[in-house]
Amino acid sequence: MIISSPGDFRAAAARRLPRFLFDYIDGGAYDETTLGRNVADLAQVALRQRVLRNVADIECGTTLWGQRLSMPLALAPVGLTGMFARRGEVQAARAAAAAGIPFTLSTVSVCPIEEVAAASPVPIWFQLYVLKDRGFMRNALERAQAAGIRTLVFTVDMPVPGARYRDRRSGMSGDFASIRRYFQAALHPCWAWDVGLRGRPHDLGNISRYRGQKTGLEDYIGWLGANFDPSISWSDLEWIRSFWQGPMIIKGILDPSDARDAVSFGADGIVVSNHGGRQLDGALSSARALPAIRDAIGDDLSILADSGVRSGLDVARMLALGADAVLIGRAFVYALAARGQAGLADLLALFEKELRVAMALTGARTVQELDRNALADTH
Repeated sequence: MIISSPGDFRAAAARRLPRFLFDYIDGGAYDETTLGRNVADLAQVALRQRVLRNVADIECGTTLWGQRLSMPLALAPVGLTGMFARRGEVQAARAAAAAGIPFTLSTVSVCPIEEVAAASPVPIWFQLYVLKDRGFMRNALERAQAAGIRTLVFTVDMPVPGARYRDRRSGMSGDFASIRRYFQAALHPCWAWDVGLRGRPHDLGNISRYRGQKTGLEDYIGWLGANFDPSISWSDLEWIRSFWQGPMIIKGILDPSDARDAVSFGADGIVVSNHGGRQLDGALSSARALPAIRDAIGDDLSILADSGVRSGLDVARMLALGADAVLIGRAFVYALAARGQAGLADLLALFEKELRVAMALTGARTVQELDRNALADTH
């Protein structure tokens, strides 16, 4: 298949992956209403086309918390990335580093912190959930700091896991799940050889290191469900804020009041996100929520956004709505699943090219100029 646009990687990933893995990355919660809104609402953001603005020299780079990025983009934390490509977190981190953007390692990655940090030529970011097992949280933070990680992305929109019915239908969870996954893998021999056999061990590397025993895919859903903490509040984050020495970003903000609380808490940044439509179905899309959050907190801290971003043009739209930078999740996993590190490198090159075109046609010579003045008045 010829890849000519970012969307082509999704079709390629669907062919290569067993169904349980494709549906896991492709799906959302309940009826997937918010998943659809994320894409549809962002696609409806109209940009203001300008002409004769002298856009011969365009600068896509930006700086976040002292770190220079080649473009306002980072790879979001995605659980089980190592199941989509052989040692997938390592391949993704290397592709991100080569492109000059950050890679964020998920708590529930296949490859552990130490393996990914050692493989990346630049420091990665690390994502952590609020969990009942505070010992695991402290252990993960200590290991991350020892590995040279400075930036912590703290996910707060998952006090309980969302109802993901597609996972039950596909075999990721539910009755006879392991048998169903085995037969699906057998129908995808390229994946089975490259990832299923050569990509071992297939366990939750960070959790296995802490527990001293393998925590495999069979334990994934159960471990998460047993360890998410619905009693969490801002006060529970204080010890993390005092312990962590680098930037701390709060991920999962959709309400302006919560954004103001993040400022009061002392966060260095927030991520406007609905978890890619995988938590509260019916919630606002990130594109709809972002402008009000920017208005509420002004320039008090940096704002990142995710959910629904599928192209460099979408990055431009999020910037115009008020984001300082953007995270991508599904989009990068599709590319990684399709062609590994090389596929992800191609995707990131496409994103940069599309962003540059959008900047040129809106008259923005820097990403800072791609603000609300770039939004068309459609009323």
